[in-house]
Amino acid sequence: MSALSQEKKGDPSFVAVGAGFFDFNRKKDDGLELRIEYRSGQKFGDTIFKPFGAIGYSPNDHTFFGGGLLVDMFFGRRYVLTPSFGPHIYSGGNSKLDLGHFLEFRSQLEFAYRLDDRARIGVALSHYSNAGLGSKNPGTESLMIYYNLFVALKHRELLSIKHLYSLFFEKVN
Repeated sequence: MSALSQEKKGDPSFVAVGAGFFDFNRKKDDGLELRIEYRSGQKFGDTIFKPFGAIGYSPNDHTFFGGGLLVDMFFGRRYVLTPSFGPHIYSGGNSKLDLGHFLEFRSQLEFAYRLDDRARIGVALSHYSNAGLGSKNPGTESLMIYYNLFVALKHRELLSIKHLYSLFFEKVN
């Protein structure tokens, strides 16, 4: 199957779980970073862009909450390159590393292998920067490993209170 036909087929929405190395390059405050993301399978109209939401946490006192846009580029059936960009609210910082502003922008490039069940395993390089909004803008990079588990629910089902109620409270036959 060609990359173009694979892209047209698309993929479902994903819950992505990531773990990796925060500030791995400069090592001012390097350590563990954990992330969980929701990556929508729905594109904005006729565009190639899909929304995502993310929470990132480093026990070194750095927390990120935000979202943005991503693009899945397929190379055959198995390989997916996913650039993404979005604003994130930043909380934390310490004497070793303070990113300088409450608003940070995350740019990321992920390369993933697509499994038979459409889940993905990937590696990503991320950069956080406040784009000069603060008096200082040290920025930092993260190197992450991701597991993307597809979500089988359709968006209207996900948002339906009745459907959520049935998932948690109705007896399964």
